[in-house]
Amino acid sequence: MAIEAVIFDIGNVLIEWQPERYYDRAIGEDRRRAMFAEVDLHGMNDLVDQGHHFTDTIYQWADKYPEWRDEIRMWHDNWIEMAAPEIPHSARLLRALRARKIPVFALTNFGVQNFDYATTVYPFLNEFDRQYVSGRMKAVKPHIPIYEMVEIDCGIKPSALLFADDRIENIETARARGWQTHHFSDPQGWADRLISEGLLTREEAA
Repeated sequence: MAIEAVIFDIGNVLIEWQPERYYDRAIGEDRRRAMFAEVDLHGMNDLVDQGHHFTDTIYQWADKYPEWRDEIRMWHDNWIEMAAPEIPHSARLLRALRARKIPVFALTNFGVQNFDYATTVYPFLNEFDRQYVSGRMKAVKPHIPIYEMVEIDCGIKPSALLFADDRIENIETARARGWQTHHFSDPQGWADRLISEGLLTREEAA
């Protein structure tokens, strides 16, 4: 079936998201490994993605671990250094699709406050036709409700949606619902898929 809308994940598709890399640089790999072994930082971030307040959640988490308090607060205070850099080729693909008048949506696990902050740093995040942000929706990938909410809101048949995400579990849920999918590993592979679907020419996808 012809594609009627293209859906981008954001983390590691449009913006690199590597907290461990940031901490290796900030506090050293050994100390980072010790902290991540003791503190469930990704679990903390999951709460933010579910709609809990960005600042309150991280600062409260930090207060539970006095030994790591300052380092945990870095997740908030230096967050934009973790959500960096942008992936320029992917941003160009987003804009090329929109130039072709193809609807482009975001479907992302992202908190409310930090997503709003990210849009001030990465202007292309404001350019989606629709933004499906987990923190706003109080539902997260890979669980079914957020996919259902997208389908209902956009009114497009699942088989006419093409979704790119770097996490295979997110892709599998979408595929099970009948979406067309692309497991993102690098922007050139995504460009090639968009070309093969007839959505962009090779020149447009460069």
